[in-house]
Amino acid sequence: MRKICFLMMTITSMLVVPVIAQNEIEFHEFDLENGLHVIMHKDNTTPIVVTSVLYHVGSKNEDPERTGFAHFFEHLLFEGSENIGRGEYMKKIQSEGGTLNAFTSNDITYYYETLPSNKLELALYMESERMLHAKIDQVGVDTQREVVKEEKRQRYDNQPYGTILPETLKRAYAKHPYQWAPIGSLDHLNAATLEEFMDFYNQFYVPNNATLTIAGDIDYDQTKAWVEKYFSEIPKGEKDIYRPNITEPAKTEETRDIIYDNIQIPAVIQAYNLPPKKDPDSYAMDMLSTYLTGGNSSLMTKELVDKQQKALAVAAIPLDLEDGGIFIMYGITNMGVQAEELETEIDKLIKQVQEEGVSERDFEKLQNIIENDVVSSNSTLSGIAQSLSQSYVFFGETGHINEVLEKYRAVSREDLKRVANKYLTLDGRVVLYYLPKSTQPQD
Repeated sequence: MRKICFLMMTITSMLVVPVIAQNEIEFHEFDLENGLHVIMHKDNTTPIVVTSVLYHVGSKNEDPERTGFAHFFEHLLFEGSENIGRGEYMKKIQSEGGTLNAFTSNDITYYYETLPSNKLELALYMESERMLHAKIDQVGVDTQREVVKEEKRQRYDNQPYGTILPETLKRAYAKHPYQWAPIGSLDHLNAATLEEFMDFYNQFYVPNNATLTIAGDIDYDQTKAWVEKYFSEIPKGEKDIYRPNITEPAKTEETRDIIYDNIQIPAVIQAYNLPPKKDPDSYAMDMLSTYLTGGNSSLMTKELVDKQQKALAVAAIPLDLEDGGIFIMYGITNMGVQAEELETEIDKLIKQVQEEGVSERDFEKLQNIIENDVVSSNSTLSGIAQSLSQSYVFFGETGHINEVLEKYRAVSREDLKRVANKYLTLDGRVVLYYLPKSTQPQD
């Protein structure tokens, strides 16, 4: 057990949210003096507990000449610590019957583990070690560089259509650091020094930039005591936490390009700019994406895949990011169909929604789908833990988790038509054709 170096920090605030509806998520939250925000949710129905730490750092917080750092640290912080041997982090959790993972986005890095509830203290100790004593040395850096290189090869370079996200982002953003994907540049990672990695860790992986969430079979008082025991000694970060204060200028002209890829069937990608994540229109745009391509009964799937058979698959993904995301649509053409043909039909359907909106019957079905999705997202402890932490970080209010369903219910048919006209505009969008390399003109 790690020796406490100084007196426990004082709990500075406590909030209790009572259950006021059957599906209300109850939680307690408090802050340590070092800035760590802690959220606890008790569910004693099964003897498991999920422990997660959300660090408010993603690819947008990186130096443009050192991209990929946040994603790199997602891997690096599993290397071990001063008190946990190299390669032992995963083994310790798994040997106790637990599972663990992490992910990085443009906005956050999120670590989580699920364990039997009698191993909660172990999970808290492990996460505190990651925050206070992470092992950042040349051996670990060199090891994880190779891991990231292999991930890039598998998920991007050698995956059909694998570069859609980075190719779209760099054209959709001219100023904002959202213009690069979380995977970043391997050249930047290769050029970075050990000191640069340590500086990044000391700036972002600190308690005042973290949210600790514990959900499951817990006792509130005992959990709070363990949190104080393992996290109060961690000093607040001394460096200012970089937040990009960059407003992406509105685009007035369409950007078009062709990507020649190791594919056999063309694809059409369209990207439209979205408002910041907290904007109320985000809910309508999410519903619109479901209406357009969400499932076998969606508008574009029925029309383009089933009826016209011009596409093998279509999808719309609203990438709702903290500072303003993009609405990505893509379609993979059927055999013998040109990219231009598919794009024309996609645009016709968008125009149809802009002019006619959504029928009452389709809207009712859409509402049922969305309600089921929201409820399902909080049907597991891991889902609740993630929703709680993101509610606090992105919306400044943990109770937002209990408001999401009503936000969707407040969206009207008129809203769907309005946002289709507001955001799915031809001026300023990005259009990419993914074509087989065999069709690339030779110089």
